[in-house]
Amino acid sequence: MREWASGIRLSAFSVIMLSLVVLGAWVLVPTMGTFIDQRQKIAALEASIQVSHDEIAALEKERERWDDPAYITTQARERLYYVKPGEVVYLVDNDLDPAALPREQEPVSDTLEEKPADWMPQLLRTLTAAGLSQTAVPAQ
Repeated sequence: MREWASGIRLSAFSVIMLSLVVLGAWVLVPTMGTFIDQRQKIAALEASIQVSHDEIAALEKERERWDDPAYITTQARERLYYVKPGEVVYLVDNDLDPAALPREQEPVSDTLEEKPADWMPQLLRTLTAAGLSQTAVPAQ
């Protein structure tokens, strides 16, 4: 190691150039960090602008829909239950049998329960219960 180090000859020019490289790195590193940070902020703002343009396009499309009289009529019928003169509308509310409705779930417990290690009978019970359970809405 000593032989290698003694073989290096540094001239005044080499020392000056090396110190200029170190000084340049010392000056440029913080500037590059600032540049990269600003580029990231610019990219984030451009993405925000794109999202705003997308929202504006969606709102303009919604406004165009409201210019259509058929859309207004449909919205009035669905949201406000408006009808035309002479029409008869039947509004059915809660037509399901209370016995067919699913039971309320019990609140989730915060205590840890130990279950049996044999999972196969539990799986079969679950599949059987799922297959034999009554649904709230009958299949059509």
